Amino acid sequence: MRKTPILFLAAALTCLASAPARAEGAPITMIVTVPPGGSSDALARLAATALGNRLKQSVVVENVTGAGGLVGMQRFLKARPDGSTLLFINQSLTILPHLYKQAGYSAVADVAPVGIVAKVPMVLSVSNASGIQDLPSLIGKMKSAPGTLNFGSGGPGTTAHFAEALFLQQAGVQGQLVQYRGTGPALTDLMAGTIHAVIDQTVTMLPLHKDGRVRALAVSAAARVPQAPDVPTFAEAGLPAFDLAIWNGVVAPKGTPAPTLRRIEQALSDAVAEPELRARLESLGAQAPTAQERGPQHLRQLIEQDAGRVEALAKTGVFVAN
Repeated sequence: MRKTPILFLAAALTCLASAPARAEGAPITMIVTVPPGGSSDALARLAATALGNRLKQSVVVENVTGAGGLVGMQRFLKARPDGSTLLFINQSLTILPHLYKQAGYSAVADVAPVGIVAKVPMVLSVSNASGIQDLPSLIGKMKSAPGTLNFGSGGPGTTAHFAEALFLQQAGVQGQLVQYRGTGPALTDLMAGTIHAVIDQTVTMLPLHKDGRVRALAVSAAARVPQAPDVPTFAEAGLPAFDLAIWNGVVAPKGTPAPTLRRIEQALSDAVAEPELRARLESLGAQAPTAQERGPQHLRQLIEQDAGRVEALAKTGVFVAN
């Protein structure tokens, strides 16, 4: 049961990305720091195909996993800065340096942003057993009984872990952060009422809300999402400061020649502007970038913003370096 949303997304996007890119130049490797089969991997494969078709050369996804993404990140950092290697990444880019002392890189200074592929809103859901009906009730309960409610996530350093720590900070409440080995076990316990709440992406959370297995309280989008029009935004629910969405983007190695970067940046910008690709992303709960969000500058701003947020949270002891 717990694997259904992610497996459905992976299967759907794999089918959409099945057409091979035309290969007129040397293949490009796109490193992905998560295993095959999940939502991030599926989005990366869709992006690789769309980018390859624009560049008229193959873009091959290579899953390099281990140490929460650090192995893939270090492989990327060692790549030659010639346009032959790219990295498909999300907020974990900014989190890894605070989780691993040996990370040895700056998310802001040591990568060359290419652009956003998609943003996926986050959803805060509670177990049916909690009896909580809305976000103000959750926050009120957490303030009246500090530290008694718990949030589950797919593991240290995940975007869910980041989101939940950020929520506690911005709501001014205390709660326990319970780390699981993967999102599936956390959602299973949420449905069973073993834990009280989870913040995760729309593609995994909204199907459970629709089926009545959990109760979604708020979504981190500018407007309500079509897949769940009954779920208010965080702003509507009373916490406008919580605006975190998972951004999925492409970066190149630092030092990649400017003409090479511009070619890849333009190809990705054109690819995510295509109506067909945008419709595919939106039908799966992801949001394609607007015209103002395309290109390297917006991704650079997001990296800088989240690097600052993560650094502030790390000082509170939320992220413990190994």
